[in-house]
Amino acid sequence: MRSFQTYFLLLFFGLLVCCKKTETKPTYNWETIEVTATAYNSLAYQTNDNPHITAFGDSLKPGMKYIAVSRDLLAMGLKHNTPVAIKGLEGLYIVKDKMHSRWRNRIDIYMGEDVQAAREWGKRKVKITYGTINETIKQN
Repeated sequence: MRSFQTYFLLLFFGLLVCCKKTETKPTYNWETIEVTATAYNSLAYQTNDNPHITAFGDSLKPGMKYIAVSRDLLAMGLKHNTPVAIKGLEGLYIVKDKMHSRWRNRIDIYMGEDVQAAREWGKRKVKITYGTINETIKQN
């Protein structure tokens, strides 16, 4: 009887090790480009009658580091939820919105409801570095 229990335990732990799920973590290729950067607020006169919802359907909340991108940049890999570093600003911003099709090579930095901050930012050329998913690495 004891050998059966030992055999069963060995089989059980062997199956655990053999069938252990592996997690995947994305890796990124980082690209740097120069774009025109403006700023926007979640106010109806700047967006639409529901200024706290993005074109992707995400909710905007003041204080979040979000950007909108022109549609030509979407085609270059700056898709929904892409991480973006903006030279001169701290932290990573996330692509959460897209701009009207008339804009090219442009980002719009979300500044909550602080209209004064958006006006002070104005319009300027900046370098951005963005990550596009490359491959997955198996984690143990």
